[in-house]
Formats: sequence, C-alpha cells, structure tokens
Amino acid sequence: MTHTSDIVRPPRELIEGLKEIGAATVAGTLGHMGFRNPHMVGPVAQNFGKSIVGPALTLQFMPQRPDLFTEGEYADPETQLHRHVLYHAQEGDVVVVDARGDMSSGVFGDMMSTYFKGRGGAGIVIDGCMRDRPNVKKLDLPLWLRGWTPNYHVQTTIYPTAVNVPIACGGVTVIPGDIIVADDDGVVVVPVSMAKAVIDEAQKHHEWEVFSRMKLLEGAPLQRYYPLHPSATDEYEAWRAEQAKTSSTD
Repeated sequence: MTHTSDIVRPPRELIEGLKEIGAATVAGTLGHMGFRNPHMVGPVAQNFGKSIVGPALTLQFMPQRPDLFTEGEYADPETQLHRHVLYHAQEGDVVVVDARGDMSSGVFGDMMSTYFKGRGGAGIVIDGCMRDRPNVKKLDLPLWLRGWTPNYHVQTTIYPTAVNVPIACGGVTVIPGDIIVADDDGVVVVPVSMAKAVIDEAQKHHEWEVFSRMKLLEGAPLQRYYPLHPSATDEYEAWRAEQAKTSSTD
C-alpha cells in the first residue's frame, strides 16, 4: 500500500490576513525582508480575476528512467502518486507541482480536477501542463500553469516521485505547508515563519498607498506621494485620524 505524509497547516489567521493583500504587495514585502524572489516564474493565471491563499500540498516529478519507471509497473491506479497528493486535500489547500517545466505531460485532467474541487481545494499551481481543458474550464477552478497538452501525466518524459516533500516550482523552493498567494500577477510563496511579519508590513503600505492613490488621482506630485515623502507624513496622519473618526460614527 502506498503511504504519503500529510502537511502541517498554518494557523487560519495567517491565511485570512494574507487574503487582504495581493501577490505583488506580498512579493515586494518579502523582497524587502530578504526573500529576493518568492515569485514562481512559469506558471501563469488561466482564469483571470481569481485569487487564492492557502497551504501547499506538493508533488514532485522527475525525468523517467527505464530502470526506475515503466508504465506497466504503474498500471495499478493506487500506486499513482499524482492521485495521492489529492487524497490529502482539505478545504482551502493548494496543490503545487514541480513538473520540471515539461510541456508534454498533462499532470492532472478532468476527473482529478473534479475530485480536487469536490474536496474543497482552493487551486492548482503547476510548473508544467494540464489536460482536458474544455471540461476543466467548466469547473472554474483557479489554475496557474505553463500550458495545456492532450497527453496524460506519464505519457512522455516525466513521472511523479514524491508527495509532500520540498520541491522547486518555477525557480522557488516550496516546503509542504508553505502559504501560496496567487492572483493575476502570478504565484508567490510565503514561508509560514515570515507570514505574520509580511501581514504587518504590508498593512502599513496598504494604508498609505490608499491615501497616496487618492492624492495622485487628484493630480498631486508623484515625488511627494509615492513613496510617501516624510514631508507628507503629518497630512497622512491627519487623513488616517479622519478616516478612523468616520468609521467609528458609521
């Protein structure tokens, strides 16, 4: 019997806190904290307007070798590891797949995606491809991929080798249970240990950016309002106080 490990899921408040922040702000904040490139290069949004935040279930593919893998040995569906990563899916989870950028193997198709959605999965990120696009599209499941192919997952040159292990996806290391933030800008990995600081820092930027955006729409000087110049701090704080006063009386 095939056994694979589950993940340790991060506290719910971290997931909820990151939902208030877009991928671009998260990536920028992590960059200032020393995580220079948390963005996965390759997987792109397949259904624009979707955004997700959730813990990563991981699936690793490796190049096929005849002494390690033959499709005949893989005939029993219960030995297929791409199924086992989905067995761990809980509501809000994100499956992240290192498919080595392969453009000829469809990691998941219609039925696997339907099962994942039925389990409450939030979305799928693959450094590679999926198949069955016409039917998968009907699921309206948030996807970030390199592309699509009619081939199944072990038809060509790769095969799944491990579930819920550290992987590299789109040039970024992903540890099982890391928090994935994805929207139209792309996919960003947030280490759980950095998530609280990201939320705190991003919230500060979000507040002054709301103020600065308002001023820039009024034609105010870019030099004064982006980034917020120290000379505009008193004006910003007065605006914040007024906003808080208005909120308390609503």
